[in-house]
Amino acid sequence: MGLLDNLKARLAPAKGKVSHLAHEHGHKVTHGLDRAAKAVDEKTKGKYSDRIHTGTDKAKGAVDRLAHKDEPPAGGGDTFTPPRTPPPAS
Repeated sequence: MGLLDNLKARLAPAKGKVSHLAHEHGHKVTHGLDRAAKAVDEKTKGKYSDRIHTGTDKAKGAVDRLAHKDEPPAGGGDTFTPPRTPPPAS
């Protein structure tokens, strides 16, 4: 087993816990990110606003991915359902 495989095996149990915490407290994390971004933006007097907002958006996306918010709903949400009526005969 290589070093990377060994590391992945040791971190696998933590992934579930982090995912659960992100799902449970994601709104608190995003609120904290917004507050931190606002504080930094005020300190830099808006000079880096675009970069701050880009970084904040990426961090929020990471929290959403950790919380599995971007998964399709249970029951196969993106499955194809055929129409109820048959197509017209030509």
